[in-house]
Amino acid sequence: MYIKKLFKPYMGLPREIYILFISKIINALGSFVMPLLTLILTDKIGLSKGKAGYYISFSGILYIPALIIGGKLADVCGRKVIIAVFNIVGATLYIIAGFLRPSITMVYLIMIAGACFTATGPAHDSLVADITNPTNRKSAYSLLYMGWNTGYAVGPTIGGFLFKDHLPLVFIGDATTALIALCLIIIFVKETIHIKDEGIVGNERASEKSEQGSIVSVIFKRPILIFFALILFCYNFVYSQWSFMLPIQVVDAFKDAGAKYFGMMASLNGLVVMFFTPVITKMTEKISELMRAVLGGIMYTVGFGMLGFVNLLPFFFLSTFIFTLGEIILAISTSPFIANRTPSSHRGRMNAVLQIIMGAGYMIGPLVMGDVLNYVEIKPAWMILGAFVSFATLLMYGLEKYDKRKNVELNQC
Repeated sequence: MYIKKLFKPYMGLPREIYILFISKIINALGSFVMPLLTLILTDKIGLSKGKAGYYISFSGILYIPALIIGGKLADVCGRKVIIAVFNIVGATLYIIAGFLRPSITMVYLIMIAGACFTATGPAHDSLVADITNPTNRKSAYSLLYMGWNTGYAVGPTIGGFLFKDHLPLVFIGDATTALIALCLIIIFVKETIHIKDEGIVGNERASEKSEQGSIVSVIFKRPILIFFALILFCYNFVYSQWSFMLPIQVVDAFKDAGAKYFGMMASLNGLVVMFFTPVITKMTEKISELMRAVLGGIMYTVGFGMLGFVNLLPFFFLSTFIFTLGEIILAISTSPFIANRTPSSHRGRMNAVLQIIMGAGYMIGPLVMGDVLNYVEIKPAWMILGAFVSFATLLMYGLEKYDKRKNVELNQC
């Protein structure tokens, strides 16, 4: 009975959401190349760690124009066609790379393919927003988030087994699963760009109605989205240390066993996402997106901040558990909040702009903290990050209060 209640938010969603859910699982099951990118560049192609870092950073920079182009085309040409075209190009480049000997040409193909896959992000988010409404939107995004992580819990492991002796299969397998996932979307999901304002009625959905003008003019009418994205930038800046500072700290603390323990923490992260996403979704279904974002910030403050004080292994796992709960809360809240405030005519472009702002936190977090660690020890650095994310959480709380007050004023008019 409890299990049925737990999964009740996922019942009665549009059929297309379930297709996208299966597509996400299949796509993530073949997520081989990007998790192994550093090893491909260093162990197989023979680049130095410094040069590999340069190419990885440049790949991140390429994502910015990819998102802008993908978002614009998603609003002009259609969601489904952009997902199809860029996925096919990206998969084709992976297949070509799979038939090449490890070389600098392979690096360029990987970078361009990654940009192509990134360009589909705004179209995917717009497609989901088009076929949902504020009532079922959080559940839809939650289900898709859980689907991706279910596949991702297995995909990189398979890629790891193939990496040493079967590198071509890493590329071909990734491309194949991407194309299978795409086929499901092409066959079973209809284009949604033409429906636009269909079903968008009532004051509560006024922000979703189509508008004329540029994305800049639309953003100026909705400054709350920029403030929201800037606060998420701060959250993501801290979260990026999960893959940068934490492994350094664990290896320093536990020496040769550190890599093993960090791998176990990564596994715990995946398991918590898989099993607690429906629990968190159910528990927070009556809480506003902004208040959920506040709760996510509190989890980050506790989970990451405590790393400035711990020495014993169980507390590292406790930290991982706590900040992963925050990750879940934010993952199921961010996209619905943006979708509920974005006109259907600008969903692709809005998702692109906000993803660039929020994603910049992931990009520059390791760079900044890498310099900080030249001057302070790792524990004080965690304390600084804990204070930083707690301040960002207070800003999110202030944003939530401002939004609630503004909604009350609108309802009184």
